[in-house]
Amino acid sequence: MKVLVTGAAGFIGAEVVRRLSTRGDTVVGVDNLNDYYAVSLKRSRLETLNTFDKFLFLQKDVSDRAFMESLFAHHGFDRVVHLAAQAGVRYSLQNPHAYVDSNLVGFMNILEGCRHHRIQHLVYASSSSVYGGNTRMPFSEHHNVDHPVSLYAATKKANELMAHTYSHLYRLPTTGLRFFTVYGPWGRPDMALFLFTKAILEGRPIDVYNHGDMRRDFTYIDDIAEGVIRTLDRPAEPDIHYASDDPNPASSNAPYKVFNIGNQDSVPLMEFIGHLEQALGKTAEKRFLPLQDGDVLNTYADVAPLREWTGFAPRTPVAEGIRRFVEWYRDYYQVR
Repeated sequence: MKVLVTGAAGFIGAEVVRRLSTRGDTVVGVDNLNDYYAVSLKRSRLETLNTFDKFLFLQKDVSDRAFMESLFAHHGFDRVVHLAAQAGVRYSLQNPHAYVDSNLVGFMNILEGCRHHRIQHLVYASSSSVYGGNTRMPFSEHHNVDHPVSLYAATKKANELMAHTYSHLYRLPTTGLRFFTVYGPWGRPDMALFLFTKAILEGRPIDVYNHGDMRRDFTYIDDIAEGVIRTLDRPAEPDIHYASDDPNPASSNAPYKVFNIGNQDSVPLMEFIGHLEQALGKTAEKRFLPLQDGDVLNTYADVAPLREWTGFAPRTPVAEGIRRFVEWYRDYYQVR
């Protein structure tokens, strides 16, 4: 296939490109290489993809309408994996316009490109953040997600609504993937594992929010990428059991699906920190702080629908994933 991957220099995007390229697909990657975090890390990820002859990288922004129209017109994509987005719950409180430009305008450009060029399947990144104030566990795609607690979450919910509209009006197969706290080698520097590791190795205290009373469904990068590709390979179809008088939020009479991708294990934050301390061989000095605006207390994914649809569910133990991250971090930054 010929696949467009947006956010190709990102944490998830680079691993998806690697796997598609390894199996022989032609991949065009797009990323604006913005400075939300160190551009050097993004460039390093791209350097690991240089060996693939059928990978073309373009430094462009998905919110650039003219560029996106030209991109779709000239490349004849079969399928699209849309991972480009302004990430981060906390940053959305500081710079909300960045989320509108990337997550809403950019997504509209993707939808229009897919619509006009008969794309076989659009797979796009949603987020566990859409569950917002919901406290019913585990989080299921069948639950209501109308109460986001951050603008980031609201834009991801908006993406799901926009995708359904295009699936309904133009029969465009779309699948949204709600990622649950992705971690692992080449991870984002604004995420907890990266921040904790850097601080501990530098002898600085780590900030532990809500006094450590939080849980997360931490999901290893390899599992996330595998889930993306398994989903890409099975385009969304209309749900023959869909009932308009009792609608299922995760499917439709249009070719539309939404799935969780999580590790099916809600890990206490203090246990997560303990695994990291063991992997580093160091004890963290902890600075306990209140819950931050926009954060949720707990996440926990039900992935039964993903397993039923693709035959795959994440399974990497958190202790093993953290060990692999620490090995990568020490090697990449040359620290011991």
